[in-house]
Amino acid sequence: MLELIVCSLLTIFPDYLFRRYAQNKRIGRDITLFSVWFELRWGIVSCVLLTVALITAVFYFHPSTTYVTAVFRSVPILPETGGRIAEIHVRGSDRVEAGQPLFRLDDSTQRAAAETARRAVAEVDAAFALARADLAASEARILEAEGALQQARDEYATRAELNRRAPDVVARREIERLAVHVRTREAGVDAARAARQAVEARLNQQLPAQRDSARAALEQAEVELGKTVVRAGVTGRVEQFLLQVGDVVNPLLRPAGVLVPEHGGTRRTGLAAGFGQIEAQVLRPGMLAEASCVSQPWTIIPMVVTTVQGFIASGQLRSMDQLQDLQQFSRPGTVLVVLEPLYPGGMDGIMPGSSCIANAYTSNHDRLAEPGIGTGEWLALHAIDAVGLVHAILLRIQALLLPFKTLVLSGGH
Repeated sequence: MLELIVCSLLTIFPDYLFRRYAQNKRIGRDITLFSVWFELRWGIVSCVLLTVALITAVFYFHPSTTYVTAVFRSVPILPETGGRIAEIHVRGSDRVEAGQPLFRLDDSTQRAAAETARRAVAEVDAAFALARADLAASEARILEAEGALQQARDEYATRAELNRRAPDVVARREIERLAVHVRTREAGVDAARAARQAVEARLNQQLPAQRDSARAALEQAEVELGKTVVRAGVTGRVEQFLLQVGDVVNPLLRPAGVLVPEHGGTRRTGLAAGFGQIEAQVLRPGMLAEASCVSQPWTIIPMVVTTVQGFIASGQLRSMDQLQDLQQFSRPGTVLVVLEPLYPGGMDGIMPGSSCIANAYTSNHDRLAEPGIGTGEWLALHAIDAVGLVHAILLRIQALLLPFKTLVLSGGH
């Protein structure tokens, strides 16, 4: 309507002034309801064409959308393992700090596993003491075997010397028996030393490995025990937290609630706006924009386009066991654009999740500053920038009428 009024002032109104003062035709006498088309046909046709051109230029180069939301992030409260609620530490809508316990699952199985792992560690420690005792025993056996070996060698040397001096004093069979006895004692020493090496290997390699495995099993059991206490991952507010002691929660099928991060809302992510696909050619990061939200009416927020999504979500396709028919994509999607406040604190007072309306404005300032620009292009670019004022006025009219439209015309909903 605003475009029609503006265009009529440039077409129909001058045509009427010409009829009135140049041709001396008056409304009600020469210009009536039945002759107005014949008398003002040039102005009416020009008004219609100019209005259509103006509306097209305004909505194309300065796109507008009502699909704008003050998006915020929410984190589902999920345990890492399923179980039955044993203890609840917070209530719904409570503010929690990062790392604060929210609730605890029944941990009898995990506690039993942790106690079993502790007993395994104690068994390995006891095995260390037993291995040290075995090492001392093997050292004693080595000394015993070495002493017996030395005694056998001395006896063999004595008998051999006697046999050398007087062959008839000691029988040859006795000397052979003593030689065999010496070799047996040497084998006994080797066996004792091998037994000591086995004890040392068990003490230095096997038992440390068993102890590390037992400690790793204990750590794993303690980690599983710690998973029974569900803690807040970020600082925020707990919502839809309706748990009772005895309820069963599951990480796949039954979450415990929702955690809304304290600093993950609109103050950081801004507004998410969905513009028409035909406007994708003019939407660029850095474009200035304006928005007005329902939760803070009569307020125009200066914004800037920071991100333009390079694809349209409605066309996404994922692998499945059936071929997709293109008729299922009949609903046209929108181009996702992220808007952020142009000035610090611009989103203060906007409730996360609030619905908004937004305009984006094309600016040709850089192109107009280029040398060698033609006169026609200069006029066209100036006209494109100037018609953005129409959309800015429309946005302010919408923001002005928004409370009345919401509270009065829609029954307060």
